Amino acid sequence: QVQLVESGGGLVQPGDSLRLSCAFSGSMFSVYAMAWYRQAPGKQRELVATITSSSSTNYADSVKGRFTISRDNAKKTMNLRMDNLKPEDTAVYYCSATWRERTYWGQGSQVTVSS
Repeated sequence: QVQLVESGGGLVQPGDSLRLSCAFSGSMFSVYAMAWYRQAPGKQRELVATITSSSSTNYADSVKGRFTISRDNAKKTMNLRMDNLKPEDTAVYYCSATWRERTYWGQGSQVTVSS
């Protein structure tokens, strides 16, 4: 059974940086496509960034150039480096793992960007 645990959220000011981590427990991490999603209050969950099993990446236009997704297969972790944070980045951030049409979710980590 796969379990995902996010960490690294918090309260920061506009322009600050933050790094989220997603710890994967289970087997065969390297075959999973991983992703970060976020959900702001009153809004639908949206895709932020993805990284495939071969480490190809893709980003939402709203975060392109500011966020960087990465994975470490040896440590079974995925990270999201967030730079130049904006108030509109405020949301609960979720990591997901997908393989063979099955998707697992973490519990979420709150990121608040406010002055």
